[in-house]
Amino acid sequence: MSTDPGPNAVSTPYDPPTGPIPIVHEDADLLVVDKPAGLLSVPGRGAHLADCLLTRLQAMRPEVLLCHRLDRDTSGIMVFALTKEGQRRMGRLFETKRVKKRYVALVHGAVAEAEGTIDLPLIVDWPNRPLQRVDHEIGKAAVTDWTRGAVEGDVTRMILRPRTGRSHQLRVHMRELGHPIVGDPFYSEGAETHPRMYLHAEGLKFVHPVTEKTMRLEVPAPY
Repeated sequence: MSTDPGPNAVSTPYDPPTGPIPIVHEDADLLVVDKPAGLLSVPGRGAHLADCLLTRLQAMRPEVLLCHRLDRDTSGIMVFALTKEGQRRMGRLFETKRVKKRYVALVHGAVAEAEGTIDLPLIVDWPNRPLQRVDHEIGKAAVTDWTRGAVEGDVTRMILRPRTGRSHQLRVHMRELGHPIVGDPFYSEGAETHPRMYLHAEGLKFVHPVTEKTMRLEVPAPY
């Protein structure tokens, strides 16, 4: 099956931010940083999408290795490995869902309930990739726990704890809840009127894959 974008593929202009990448934690095996919104995690297809967090870090530290990804428009904590063994073990933690993740989002509308769980399977919307869609027949399991925070007018602050790590999971789940993420260029209307998409990876908790120390890492949302 071809991987070339289809005629209905969704794209948005790429104008990545400049400036230093904040370091959250560093040891012999791991490098944890605060990814800015608008910067790709890894290179995209084409020279115009070559600039990304991974290549910027590798320009300073050639040994940096990828462990997981965040969407281009999502900010927050990302973990990289500094050794092959660290990468293998950290990757295994993500694969076996032993990394607890916490995100903060601003969503449209006043959310009525205090908390809930969204269990909707997702699959790529192939003609419109990279968009994802709900598919109860062939979609892959996707589960998100959420807690309502402050409601200010027509915007609600949400704490999101995904149990799975599907592409665009939080973005699609919030839309399906009836409260799309503010500034989401794919799943929310009027995104161009906002300076960014308001989704931030605020916290990670896991057992260090080498030292076995419990790691609690946090970068408060910048909004």
